[in-house]
Amino acid sequence: MSKKIFLAGAAGAIGQPLSRLLIENGWKVYGTTRSEEKAALLQKMGVEPVVVDVYDTERLQSVLAEIQPEVVINQLTDLPYALNELEMTAALVRNARLRTEGTKNLVDAAVQAGCKRIIAQSISFIYDEGETPHVEEDPLLPAAHPVYGETAEGIRNLERQVLESGVEGIVLRYGLLYGPKTGFENPIAPASVHVEAAAKAAEIAVTKGQTGIYNVAEADASLSTEKATGTLGWNADWRLTSN
Repeated sequence: MSKKIFLAGAAGAIGQPLSRLLIENGWKVYGTTRSEEKAALLQKMGVEPVVVDVYDTERLQSVLAEIQPEVVINQLTDLPYALNELEMTAALVRNARLRTEGTKNLVDAAVQAGCKRIIAQSISFIYDEGETPHVEEDPLLPAAHPVYGETAEGIRNLERQVLESGVEGIVLRYGLLYGPKTGFENPIAPASVHVEAAAKAAEIAVTKGQTGIYNVAEADASLSTEKATGTLGWNADWRLTSN
């Protein structure tokens, strides 16, 4: 094992605690950001900053070819802080593009660089109507849904590209995030997930779990997380300890 991980979105709400966990486990973490300011933050965290835009395919391929990471983790999102309603309509469009086009660029570069495993952030709150609690095999909302159809299509594209990449692919369907840097102190919807527990799931998935999809949330009547808790040994109550 090369002990090198390429973490796209390392400066984000999940990326920061995830970077800490990976570094504590002995990984050399190369973390992406589009901002020089955030590059300084990553460096302070012990992450090797990589300033790159996921839409810059040539630069992305060059960077990954040079690093040759064992694992690539996609924690990229393009959503406003605290899911600001005034910004959400435009953000959903950007996020769908990121999940489709951005994921393709990252997966292609990762495979070309010889990585062995790809882990990607997805969401668990766009299941279609039907029997609950929802399990990973249940259908997502249709593309024709008036509000979240484009989001569902973006998720389908992301998941398909990761799972059909030709390397080990793990998709983590997170519940709505709460906790530090999310804008929400407490759960805001059924089957939410604390951002630190979400990071822990990704850290576990670096070395555990077979190719597939895992619901990662606080299980309730709406969602089953039996696969993540049973197969990965993940616990929704897990939290970082203080330094």
